[in-house]
Amino acid sequence: MSVFSDMRVLYHLAVKPVAGKDHAARMESFYGGQAGAYDDFRRRLLAGREELYASLPVPEGGVWVDMGGGTGSNLTALGDRLSCLAKAYVVDLSPSLLEVARQRAIDRNWTNVEAVEADATQFRPAEGTADVVTFSYSLTMIPDWFAAVDNALAMLAPGGTIGVVDFFVGRNFASGGTPAHSWFTRSFWPVWFATDNVFLSSDHIPFLERRFSTTSLFTGRAKIPYLPLVRVPYYRFVGTKPAA
Repeated sequence: MSVFSDMRVLYHLAVKPVAGKDHAARMESFYGGQAGAYDDFRRRLLAGREELYASLPVPEGGVWVDMGGGTGSNLTALGDRLSCLAKAYVVDLSPSLLEVARQRAIDRNWTNVEAVEADATQFRPAEGTADVVTFSYSLTMIPDWFAAVDNALAMLAPGGTIGVVDFFVGRNFASGGTPAHSWFTRSFWPVWFATDNVFLSSDHIPFLERRFSTTSLFTGRAKIPYLPLVRVPYYRFVGTKPAA
């Protein structure tokens, strides 16, 4: 993609005001003007997405729900395994991003993929249950993210898998597998991202670990395009719903 495309994305990220009376309207205000250039820029900004999706099990004949899946680009990491699924849902509140997802499904002949405009705190698949639920840099953009996680837990079949990758900040006194972050990290990044209605939290990982049996947890630092010396904390979490 061109520098011009990057500048358009950066304009929406850093300059253009986000307007709207509700969360759905604010999401479309934010993404509507950058949908076409979205994937290339986010590929360089959002670390760990491909690693997460490539690592998750793809059950034969299963149902996958990608919450906040936007343009559907996350599913490309599944490769040929995508065809093993009976159904994959790309759930988002932005019509502009979902239109890109629908066109991607047509272009790639993904006959088992459906793009759905819906709230992550309320959506349920027509099949009733899902085998895999994923959130790729979407929990930080969902105001009631804890309700979205609980909704994922409710829709997952016993033994089902949840995968989450997102930005975060650690708690002041970290425990378990989460790192401790400095005062600057804990203070700067939430303010920096909040201008785009992205709300970093120190509670994602502890909440996920309370709701699911942890399969794996990775934390690291991601590069930011055009800011070579800056690194933002992110995590990858994989868990399973208890069978009982």
